[in-house]
Amino acid sequence: MDKITAIQSFVEVARTGSFTKAANNLDLSRLQVTRHVQDIEYWLSLRLFHRTTRKVSLTNQGEEALVYCKQLLSTVSDLQSRAHSHNNDLVGTVRIAAPIGLGQNLLFDAIGEFVGLHPNTKFQMVLSDSLSKLVDERVDIALRYTHQPDEQLIARKLMFISTVVCASPDYLANNSPIITPQDLLKHNCLSHSGSSTWHFLGENSDEKISVKGNIEANDMTVLRKAAISGIGVANLPCDLAQEYLKTKQLVKVMPNYSTPGNHLWAVYLSRNFQQNLVRAFIDFLAQRWQHDIL
Repeated sequence: MDKITAIQSFVEVARTGSFTKAANNLDLSRLQVTRHVQDIEYWLSLRLFHRTTRKVSLTNQGEEALVYCKQLLSTVSDLQSRAHSHNNDLVGTVRIAAPIGLGQNLLFDAIGEFVGLHPNTKFQMVLSDSLSKLVDERVDIALRYTHQPDEQLIARKLMFISTVVCASPDYLANNSPIITPQDLLKHNCLSHSGSSTWHFLGENSDEKISVKGNIEANDMTVLRKAAISGIGVANLPCDLAQEYLKTKQLVKVMPNYSTPGNHLWAVYLSRNFQQNLVRAFIDFLAQRWQHDIL
């Protein structure tokens, strides 16, 4: 019996609560996964799962065995990484979730550089502006914009990213001036899904404006493109807008007001079972992104 592969099958069935899902995730047949779990049960002389036609759940002995099996897999991963340390290389796969705009720009560039330094690494990118479920989606690292991450997760602050309200020169030339937040009520505002209230800070003011417009999207890069095309006004993270502000394709409005940005965090489930590769990549991002984007 290949005990490591069998243990991987056991851990994946425990995580997903399904032999079928575990088989799909491991690229094995359901029969193979079933036999792996049976082999582990025979080897340990324990019943690991309660099985019914509708549900698979861990027994008390299974829950205890799962802790040790996770530790064993983590040790194997560390051993594999250390075996390659003589040539300063890392091996393995990182599954990382990130907002779409960040993934297409800053993260894409960072991964490209990291893979260049460590050619035996692979990355699976899960890009979505909705919050990823780390367990359900088998995510090793999730990058999130937030002031305070979920207390149930381990988090490392990477950098602060400001936001900017901007529009194209053509749009501004053909529409009424935007001097104060109240002026936005007369304009076509391009909003991110679920974020139609924009927050503004002035020298002596703190205002929230409910904006309206004809385009709403869950992808900031779509809103950026719409703004560059002259369709309306967008409130964009500076990492997406910076280049276009420099080339004058976008122009910041209301220079006397600022919009609150967010910190970017790397979040993950546990330090105890974190692979060397995951730790190394988070350290790499922290070093690369140590300067805020304002």
